[in-house]
Parts: sequence; structure tokens; C-alpha cells
Amino acid sequence: MNDTSDSDDIPSAGTTTSLAAADTAEKVSSEIYDLIGIKGEMSKPGAGVKECGDKDRDKYFQIFHPWSLVPAATADLAGVMERLKKELPKHGWKVVDHGPDTSKNQNLSLTADNDAKKHSVNIVHYAKENPQRLGITVLSGCYQIPDGQEIQRF
Repeated sequence: MNDTSDSDDIPSAGTTTSLAAADTAEKVSSEIYDLIGIKGEMSKPGAGVKECGDKDRDKYFQIFHPWSLVPAATADLAGVMERLKKELPKHGWKVVDHGPDTSKNQNLSLTADNDAKKHSVNIVHYAKENPQRLGITVLSGCYQIPDGQEIQRF
């Protein structure tokens, strides 16, 4: 469920309103936070709505929920990505990408899909930033708005 503009690659997540879908994405984010298992300061940007590839933007949408975690102690981030690579599959996630990203800093990145939840997560360890942090983005599959409803964009 990588962030792509080809709507054929984006799985259907069902029919619901954008507000209900945002609630679901935030619950998935909460589950990811629990799996990370590190206490610290979380950003609170909230979920957003985006188009679903090249599908009709009045009928289809995806939810994204980006957030970050700055640990109370930087040492807590040691080994977290390897641990997540092992733990996520135990909770229904399939790791589809793991390794350095293409940035100049070669940040360690992990992407996993959960077919049952119809969500994907991308986790990046920004080890060379001060303070070090994890950047997390949860992305839903492609939802269809119920007949007679409009997609609320936020």
C-alpha cells in the first residue's frame, strides 16, 4: 500500500465517511505507538484526507496520519527498527521494505502493510537529527464515501 498514484495498487478499504476513516487511522497509529514501546513526546497533527490515485475524487479517498516521536531518552531508539521488523509481523503486518532511505542522511526506514486493517505504515528513524526522533506515517487503503455523503477534507 505504498504511497502511489496508481489506484490499481491501492487496496479497497471499504465504504465509510472520511471522519470514521480518520478515527480508524488514528487507532492504527495508537497500535503502532504501543508496538514501538518507547515513551516520549508525540506530535499531534491529526489525520488528513488525500485523493485515491486517479479515482473520482468526489467518491474515493485515502486517509494519512503522520506523527513523530521524540524519545524521553535517545538511547531508547537503539535497536528499535530491528525490533519493529521482528514484532510487526506478529501483529498482522508484513514488512515490505526495510533499510536506508534515499536521503543524504541515509535514515533507516521501514514500511509494512496490514491487509486485514487495510493500512500501511512507514517508520523512519532520524538518527542524525537533533533531537533524534521517529517519523511515522499511517496510510489507509482506498475508501469509498457512502451514497448521498460528501468527503470532508481536512
